[in-house]
Amino acid sequence: MDLDLQGRLDRLTERRPRLRFLVSVHRRFSELHGTQMAAAVTLTAFLTLFPLVLVAIAVIGFVTASGNDVPQRIVENLGLTGKAADTVTDAIAVAERSRRTASIVGIAGLLWTGLGFGATLAYAYNTAWQVKGRGLKDKAVTLGWLAGLGVLVGASFAVTAGIEWLGTIAAPLLVVAGVALNTALFLWTSWILPNRKVGIRPLLGAAVAGGVVLEILKVVGTLVVPRFVANSSALYGTIGVVFAVLVWLLFLGRLVVYVAVAEVVQWEGRRGTQETVIELPALPGSEPVASTRAGDREES
Repeated sequence: MDLDLQGRLDRLTERRPRLRFLVSVHRRFSELHGTQMAAAVTLTAFLTLFPLVLVAIAVIGFVTASGNDVPQRIVENLGLTGKAADTVTDAIAVAERSRRTASIVGIAGLLWTGLGFGATLAYAYNTAWQVKGRGLKDKAVTLGWLAGLGVLVGASFAVTAGIEWLGTIAAPLLVVAGVALNTALFLWTSWILPNRKVGIRPLLGAAVAGGVVLEILKVVGTLVVPRFVANSSALYGTIGVVFAVLVWLLFLGRLVVYVAVAEVVQWEGRRGTQETVIELPALPGSEPVASTRAGDREES
């Protein structure tokens, strides 16, 4: 950043603590290469969608087997036309014939990719807090996280169905419930996945902010993504749906990393920092020192 611009920004944030906090979070995000971490979260989340789609297809297969007009409603709700609509209709027809196999393969794949997604989230949080992972123990921790995630998602569907049953007058309650469940999701993720224990209270502020922004993303996604899917599917076919989903997941990935960084910046503002020494490779022109790492320098 240009020094003059940096100076003006520092003077601007001097008397505005909240603005200073936001600037500090963005700086730390850049220092930790947050864009690359967000891309990793996006990719693993996208890969998780494939077995999730298999599970959804299996469920749809069981539902449509009873004779309900589900395919047409799905196409209409997604705003699909042309080849994309035909692809979805054909996929649902196949689901009716292979619903049992799809459920088994989908659940197994969802478990596998879910572990990878959890590991990526843990890496993002551990990097923000600058701590090491737990090794193989992380697999067991991620399984526990997935179990809790399933409970929260189930609670989300139950609460949403209950509020929608009350009618349009309860629409504000739907938003409040969404923010609360999003916040619980961020808290659960931040509490169990990273290799550090700081309690729930220091994580609450960033989790609430993340819950609000995620709800905004969900609302915007509900309004914009179907239209974007409809337009892009008409132009590019099925691949247009992929583009629309990737764009939304990219915003989600950045949000996750920003929440992790915000936790750290807030913690440092209250508790301070500590100094540590790290070892780096001795490049040509530098003065090497004795290494303390395991499997040290080879004897020449």
